[in-house]
Amino acid sequence: MPSYLTPGVYVEEVPSGQATLSAGLTAVAAFVGFTADYPKDDPTDPQGLKPRLVTSWTQYESLYGGFTPGAMLPHSVYGFFNNGGGLAYIVRVAHRAPSDKPGQLALPAVDRALGQPLEIQSVGPADGLSVTIEPGSPVDEKEAPKFNLVVNEGGKEIERFDDVSLADVAKTVSGKSKKIKVESKVDLKSLADLSLANIKTGLYSITPAPAVPVEVKSKHFAGSETERTGINGLVIADEVTMVMVPDLITAATKADGSLDLGMWKAVQTALITHCEGQANRMAILDAPPGMSPQQVKEWRSNVAMYDSAFAAFYYPWIRVDNPASTGPADTTILVPPSGHVAGIWSRVDDTRGVWKAPANEVVRGVLSTEIDITKGEQALLNPIGINCIRPFGTRGIRVWGARTLSSNTDWTYINVRRLFNMIETAIMEGTQFAVFEPNDQKLWEGLKRTISAFLRGLWRDGALFGATAEQAFFVKCDSETNPPDSIDQGKVVVEVGIAPVKPAEFVIFRISQLRQAA
Repeated sequence: MPSYLTPGVYVEEVPSGQATLSAGLTAVAAFVGFTADYPKDDPTDPQGLKPRLVTSWTQYESLYGGFTPGAMLPHSVYGFFNNGGGLAYIVRVAHRAPSDKPGQLALPAVDRALGQPLEIQSVGPADGLSVTIEPGSPVDEKEAPKFNLVVNEGGKEIERFDDVSLADVAKTVSGKSKKIKVESKVDLKSLADLSLANIKTGLYSITPAPAVPVEVKSKHFAGSETERTGINGLVIADEVTMVMVPDLITAATKADGSLDLGMWKAVQTALITHCEGQANRMAILDAPPGMSPQQVKEWRSNVAMYDSAFAAFYYPWIRVDNPASTGPADTTILVPPSGHVAGIWSRVDDTRGVWKAPANEVVRGVLSTEIDITKGEQALLNPIGINCIRPFGTRGIRVWGARTLSSNTDWTYINVRRLFNMIETAIMEGTQFAVFEPNDQKLWEGLKRTISAFLRGLWRDGALFGATAEQAFFVKCDSETNPPDSIDQGKVVVEVGIAPVKPAEFVIFRISQLRQAA
C-alpha cells in the first residue's frame, strides 16, 4: 500500500481482478514434406529445414519454389489456400542434397557475334555463388576493353577483380580466386576491333550441378525437436492446429513400385504422437493410395490400428489438374486429400466457427476421386473413423465424414476435439495473470468471472449446447475445489464443465400415413 504523508488528493488505479479471454487462431496448418527449393536467408538454417510461416501461395513459391515432380507438398499447399486456408508452416524434409561437383557459367559478350567467350567454373559446389560484371576504367582504343569481375556468395561480395580484360582475366582470376576458375574462349588477335571484345555487364548466377537424390526414412520425417526439423521441429510453432505429411507416397514407394506400408504407419504414428503430446493440434492422415474400400477397412482395423482423438483419417485420394505437367500423359495427378481438407477446416472456422463439423463441404479444385464411394461402402468405413470424400452429382465432390480415430465416444467428432483444444488454449493463455497472486476468494471469483464471460460468449455464438448458459457450462472455484492442503501446495483449482454441440450426423424423418377418421 502507498504511504500518505502529505495532505492532498491521491488517485490510485485498482486492478479489476478479471481479464478478458479471446479465442486464438484455430486454423493454422503445418505441412511436412518435399519442396522444389528452400529459403537461404537464414545463416543458422543453411538447408531451410526449420518451420517457416507462409500466408499465400505466392509467398510459398518465392520461398520454396513451385510444383516439382516427386513432391506432393506443393499440391497440398496449393489445395489448402485454394480451399480457404490462410496460414501455414512449411517444414522441408531434405530429399535432395547439393552435388559436390562444380557448377558452370558462360558469360556473353556485348557483340552477339562473339557468343559466350568466357566460361566460369566453381571450385567445389556452386550453391549460392554468382558473378557480377561491372564496367571497368576507360582505356585507350588500342587496348582491350576492361571490366570488373565480382564474385558473390549468398548475395554478398567475397572477391573482386578490377580492370581485367578477356586477354588476362583467365590468368588473373584463376590464379587468385578461391571460388572460381575462368577460361577465355576467344582469340583476341583475330579480332579486327578490340572494342567488341567486352563482356556484357550484369549479375549472373553460377548454375550448380544437379542435386543428388537422398534416401528419406521415417526418422527424417519425424525429425528432431532439438534441431527444429521434421514433425518434432513444430514444437516452436505454438499456434499450429493441424499437421499433415503429404509426401509419404514419394518416400514410401519402393524401387519395384510397391508401397512400404510399414514406413507409412511409422510416420503417421510419429505424427499422432506429436499431436497428442502437444495436445493443441490434430493430425490429418491420408489413406494409402490404390486401396479398395475393403482394403482400407482392413488396413485401418488390422494394420494401422490407430486410436487417437487427435487424428482424423481421409479416404480416397483426389484427382486434380497438374500444373507441373510435361505432356498429355500427366495433365492430371492423384494427390493426397489432407491439404485440401485442411483448407476446408480453415474455411469452416472462418464462416461458421470451430464448433461446426468440417463436413458436407465442397472440395474446391478437385476433378474426381480415385474411387467413387457408394453409400453401402461408406457404411463399412464411417463407424471405424474413416472420413470419405464422395461425389454427389450436381452438389459436387464433398467431404462426407467428421470423425476422429478415437474409440472414446466423448471424442467421436472432429469439431468437439477442436473446440476443446481452442477453449483450453484460450483459458491457459488468458489466465496467466493468476500466477503468484494471493490464493484467496478474490482470486477465485476473478477466475470464475473471466472464464464464465468467455464461455457465455461461446454459448451465444452457438458453440455450446443448452437453452440457458447454466445448461451449457459451469465454472467452479471455491473452498471446495481449493481446500487448505491444496492452497499450501500453491495450487488453485478451477473446475470447468462444457456441453459441446455435436453434429447431426444422421438426420432421421419418421413419416407415417395419416388415416382419415370416419
